[in-house]
Amino acid sequence: MSTTAETEGALESALETRGLEPVPDSERTGRTRELFPTWVAANISVLLLTMGAGLIVSNGLNIWQVLVVALVSPLLSYGMVGLISIAGKRGGSPGMTLSRAVFGQRGNLFPGALIWVARWGWETINAVTGAYAIITVLNICFGVESSTWLTVVTLVAFVACTFLISGLGRKILHICSTWSTYAFGAFSVLVLIYLIAETDWSAVFDKPAGSTAMMVAGVGTIAAGGISWVPTGPDFTRYLPRTASNKPLIGHAIGGAGIVVVPMVLMGAVMAVSDPKLSSAQDPVSFLGELLPMWIAVPYLLMALIGMLLINSMSMYSAGFTAMTLGIKVPRAWAVSVNAIISLIFGYILMNVATSFMGSFISFLTLLAVAFSAWIGVFGVDMLRRRTYDGEALMDTKRTSAYWYKAGFAWQAMTAWAIALVVGLLFTKVDWFSGPLATSWIGRHGLGWLTTIVIAAVLYAVLPKTPLPETTASGKGKGNGETELVSA
Repeated sequence: MSTTAETEGALESALETRGLEPVPDSERTGRTRELFPTWVAANISVLLLTMGAGLIVSNGLNIWQVLVVALVSPLLSYGMVGLISIAGKRGGSPGMTLSRAVFGQRGNLFPGALIWVARWGWETINAVTGAYAIITVLNICFGVESSTWLTVVTLVAFVACTFLISGLGRKILHICSTWSTYAFGAFSVLVLIYLIAETDWSAVFDKPAGSTAMMVAGVGTIAAGGISWVPTGPDFTRYLPRTASNKPLIGHAIGGAGIVVVPMVLMGAVMAVSDPKLSSAQDPVSFLGELLPMWIAVPYLLMALIGMLLINSMSMYSAGFTAMTLGIKVPRAWAVSVNAIISLIFGYILMNVATSFMGSFISFLTLLAVAFSAWIGVFGVDMLRRRTYDGEALMDTKRTSAYWYKAGFAWQAMTAWAIALVVGLLFTKVDWFSGPLATSWIGRHGLGWLTTIVIAAVLYAVLPKTPLPETTASGKGKGNGETELVSA
C-alpha cells in the first residue's frame, strides 16, 4: 500500500460518519482517559475570567468565597455530566437519542427542541467571544481598531472553523482537545505567575465577605455552563466498551472541568481588583491586552481562541445529533450547518446591536440552566432504574417502536418535565424576565435550576413507571443498545 493510500485510509478512519444508530460492540474501542482532555477543552474560555470578576464586583464576594464557588460549581455540574454519561456507554447512542426511550418518540421532540434552541445561544456566545479574541490580537499586534466590518469578518472566520472541526467527528475533536489542553495549561501557568508577582495581594485579601445568598447564586451562575453539557455527555461515551468502569466517567468529567474552572475563576477575581470594569465590559476579551504584557497576552489569547473553537465544535457536534433526533433527515455535518448559520446571525446582533454582552450572557446562562435541568431530573431518574436501551426501538420512530408508548408520548416523563420547567421559571429572574416567585428565598439564592431538577426527579419517581420494552431470556434488548441495570 502506498504512503498516500495509507494516509487516506487513516484520515477516513478518523472521520466519523456514524449518526444516531447505536455503536456496535466491535467499534467500541474508546478509553475512559480520553474524557479528561475532552472536558478540559469544554471549559477553555476567557469568559470564566470575566465571570470570576463578576463574583467580586457584582456579587460582592471576597476571594475565599470565590474559591468555594469555583470548587463547588464543577463538582455539582460536571458530576451530573459524568453520571448521565454512563447512559452513553450503556446505550451506545447520543444523549438525545437515548432520551426517546424516556419521553417517547414524539414526546422527546419537546425537550429536544428546547435543548437544541438553547444551544444556539451557547454557540452564539462562544462565537462572539472568539471573534473578540481575534480582534484583540489584531489590535495588540497591528493596531487594528474594531469596526462593524471587522466583527463580521472575524465572526464568519470563527464559525467557519468551528463548522469544519465539528464536522470531522469524535476522534479529531479528541486529538485537538488533547493538544490544546497542554498548550493552554502551559500559558495559564505563565499568567498565574505574572499575577502572583504583580497583584496587590493586600487589597485582594482585605476585601470583606459578601452575603451567603450571592455566594449560592454565584455557584448557579458558574455551574450553568457545566449543566449545559449534561445532555451531551453520552455523545462522548458511546464509543466506550460496555465493561468500562463508571467511576472514571464521573471523575474525569469533574477533574477535567475543575482543573480549568477553579484557577480561571480565581484569576478573574484577582484581576477584578485591578480593573473592576472587567465584570461589565461590552467586550469581554480586550482587557487581557491591558492587564497582561504583550508576550503573554497574545499567545494566551491564541490558546484561548483554540479552546473556544473546541467548545463550539463540541457543542455543534452534539447539536447535529439533536437536530437529527428531531427528524431533520440530513447527514450530521449538514445538520451542524444549521447551528452555524444561526450563530452568525445572532452573533452579529450581539456584537453590533446589543448594549450589554455580559448582561445578556448571565441572563442566558440562568435560563439555560433551568431549561436543561428539567430534562436532567427526568432522564437521571429513568437511567437509575432502567435495565436496557433497545437499540432497534430507538431508531424506529413509527408506531411499531417499543418506545412509542401512548400516541408517541410517555405521559409520566412529559408531565414531570413540563411541571418542573414551569415551576423553575417561576423562581427565575433575568434582565428581561422575572418570575412571580423570584423574590422568594429560592429565587434570591438563584436556586431555580436546582429546584427544577428536584421537582422533575421527584415527580417522575412517584408517577407510575413507564412500561419498559420486553427483553429476551438472556436479558438483552432487541438492538445493539442493550445495557445493564444501573444501580443508584
